[in-house]
Amino acid sequence: MSRPERESASAAASARVRLDKWLWAARFYRTRSLAAQAIDAGQVRLNEERAKPAHPVRAGDTVTVRRHGLAWVVAVAAVSDRRGGAPEAAKLYAETAASATEREEELLRRRAATP
Repeated sequence: MSRPERESASAAASARVRLDKWLWAARFYRTRSLAAQAIDAGQVRLNEERAKPAHPVRAGDTVTVRRHGLAWVVAVAAVSDRRGGAPEAAKLYAETAASATEREEELLRRRAATP
């Protein structure tokens, strides 16, 4: 395999990452094992379908994460298998406007219901 072929093969391999690794790198879960448990429990959907923890995630995919009664619907902007700081994690996805609005409304309802 020539050098340009190897570089393109490594670029293709880096263009996709396991779902559990991506959730961990994007800081939705503290550990990969917690991310894998959430995926197995059906709390995470990839492109509106259930997936396994090893399913590859690519830029442009839609990921839905449900935690504590709240839901995040995000578009994958970039993939990474390395966990960085919060500013780097925020660059990995873009939350949809509808998702952010629904989540904020649910939080307001919860605060209003608290005595």
